[in-house]
Amino acid sequence: MRFAATGLDHRHIFHMVGGLIEAGAQCVGFDPRTSDERVLSGFRERFPALAPRSTDELLDDPSIELIVCAGIPDERAALAIRAMRAGKDVMVDKPGVTTLAQLAEVETVVAETGRIVSVCFSERFIVPATIIAGKLIADGAIGRVVQTIGLGPHRLNRAIRPGWFFDKARFGGILTDIASHQIDQFLHFTGSREAEIVASATGHFGANDLSDFEDFGEILLRSPQAGGYIRVDWFTADGLPTWGDGRLTILGTEGTIELRKYVDIAGRAGTDHVFLVDKAGTRHIDASQEPLTYFRNLVADIGARTETAMAQAHVFTVCRLALEAQARAVRLQEEPGRAMPGSSRA
Repeated sequence: MRFAATGLDHRHIFHMVGGLIEAGAQCVGFDPRTSDERVLSGFRERFPALAPRSTDELLDDPSIELIVCAGIPDERAALAIRAMRAGKDVMVDKPGVTTLAQLAEVETVVAETGRIVSVCFSERFIVPATIIAGKLIADGAIGRVVQTIGLGPHRLNRAIRPGWFFDKARFGGILTDIASHQIDQFLHFTGSREAEIVASATGHFGANDLSDFEDFGEILLRSPQAGGYIRVDWFTADGLPTWGDGRLTILGTEGTIELRKYVDIAGRAGTDHVFLVDKAGTRHIDASQEPLTYFRNLVADIGARTETAMAQAHVFTVCRLALEAQARAVRLQEEPGRAMPGSSRA
């Protein structure tokens, strides 16, 4: 399977391209245009043998079956539509869309063309711990899943972020962007095809000169099978040795599973820590060597026209719920007249 990359605006393009190559696909080119030269430099360093080509040239190449994109978020839907109408399947970074109008148009073009649009929800697809959790749930280790709590903290790294990163119209808002990961995990681990947004909120509590930038968000959601709570933020402290202490707690009728995806802050080295509590006791599972499945399944889906990596309906449901949560969010406000710790206000 031959693919190409365009939209080199976010570092997620590294694992998107690398995962496909590891799965046996062949990358035959990339468009070097970018809003962040550091991403382009990192891409060239990781994939030095790849040749630069324009997006138009890539879309016109009939041998290319898949287009991969981590462009500026509000531009991803238009690129996906162009690619599908050129006969390509598409994998985009999250968020796949930033407005409900974009989502409706992407859904229409998928129906018209029969192409695949997959969103790489990396907090599930490139995290071996989530695969182990899925296997435990399938084996009945914790009974029926009734709730998930998904936490998605991130380090801001303000100095290295491009301008669009702080423009809500460009990235869609914190719930559209980050919380799509946790919505995906809620639906997946609870076996829910649909859900409703019960409540949502966003807020800004950081630097005063970024008052329009949402650095905190939360969602309460519910399906016929289960409930879920989501918290996302940009407050990871510099002392943490990774970009965020991402966690997922899955409550079952007979036990719990907690994923410490990127770090165990009080002990064990490495990533992908799974903690299981069941009727037999407590157990730690090192999931770091569990093989990833998303990329090879997507490659197979492109050839067989199947949905083993992720159902197309699931993609659209995650996008819609994230957009609905963002649109309905209550704005949390800093207490009037009170300077936040570390702020520049006198």
